[in-house]
Amino acid sequence: MLVLTRRVGESILIGDDIVVTVLELNRDQVRIGIRAPRSVSVHREEVYQEILMSNRAAAVPDDALAVAAVVDPAPSFSQLPRRR
Repeated sequence: MLVLTRRVGESILIGDDIVVTVLELNRDQVRIGIRAPRSVSVHREEVYQEILMSNRAAAVPDDALAVAAVVDPAPSFSQLPRRR
């Protein structure tokens, strides 16, 4: 990991076309601005993790859920043990 020190108004360049600028400093927060081409996705880490989880969930085909139910079906009401 590259660690840099910047002041308000100073920037960091990533490649030829991404610029990260320190806009504001508070006690425990840094406000940054990111200028990047539209083809580059920019997300906060927690948002990116949610996107990954949603994509993984969407990638499971409905058929797989149906097959799982056939292989290990939940007991039907008539198969449950009766009380005596």
